Amino acid sequence: MVADTKQASYVHLTIDQGWKNYTPDHHESWNMLYDRQMGILEPRACPEYLQAVQDLGFTADKIPDFHEVNERLRAFTGWEVVATEGLIKAKPFFDMLADRKFPSGYFIRDKNQLDYLEEPDIFHDLFGHIPLLTNQAYANYMYEYGKGGARALEYKTTKNLARLNWWTIEFGLIQKPDGLKLYGAGLCSSYGEAQYCLDDPSAHHIKFDLERCMRTKVYINDFQPCYFVIDSFEDLFEQAVNTDFSPMYKSFKGMEGIEQATEYLPFDLVPQDNVIRKGTQEYIDPKREFLEDSISI
Repeated sequence: MVADTKQASYVHLTIDQGWKNYTPDHHESWNMLYDRQMGILEPRACPEYLQAVQDLGFTADKIPDFHEVNERLRAFTGWEVVATEGLIKAKPFFDMLADRKFPSGYFIRDKNQLDYLEEPDIFHDLFGHIPLLTNQAYANYMYEYGKGGARALEYKTTKNLARLNWWTIEFGLIQKPDGLKLYGAGLCSSYGEAQYCLDDPSAHHIKFDLERCMRTKVYINDFQPCYFVIDSFEDLFEQAVNTDFSPMYKSFKGMEGIEQATEYLPFDLVPQDNVIRKGTQEYIDPKREFLEDSISI
């Protein structure tokens, strides 16, 4: 069975969250992170995200129990969160999404590391990623993204699909009647970048284009020089479903006589861009590093 093949790629990577093993210090770290983040997200995050945090029963007083979260999440969209040991590779990640499971770390950062970790912890994964999986269109997009991973593996273009993930699911902005709002997990879980991406004039805001995102490099250790803006989660899902990725993948690899597609630096603006805001690009860190050919979240 296909489902059994999928599960075989990741079943050994899933573990029990071990909720009873969290100490008062662990819960205090969650409390500090939750309180300060909600304070800046109220005017900045999209209403779907803010409502979902309430719907899933997230509070400041304790780290959420995955069993309790999943009872609510499954009722909304059939998805569930599963604990994993560290970062996972491309194939099991895609297979988990195609089975409507989202992998999450179970450890939480120390109180002296509130602002940045190299490896995502439970606050980034659970607080950042899981709330919008209550939204059917967003959840459908994630499912299609997981299914599309098999084709990216076939063409060896997971780097490009990873970029799409980062420019949408991690760093995406969405247009709302009262202005741009955050929806990306990397933004919703980051105290600094949640403010920078909207409040600082440095970064470009560009209308979302699927192929443009897949051709644009991503920084992994710094704020981004640009952010892509979707109109709605429904539109994001429709573009993923109705786009034939094969020609793009062939161009990325220079296959069948097709000229290899241009790659863009994240501070580039190109003629076909629909620019919502041209940033000043004043914020530059010379130690920036690019996302390598991986799909770990």
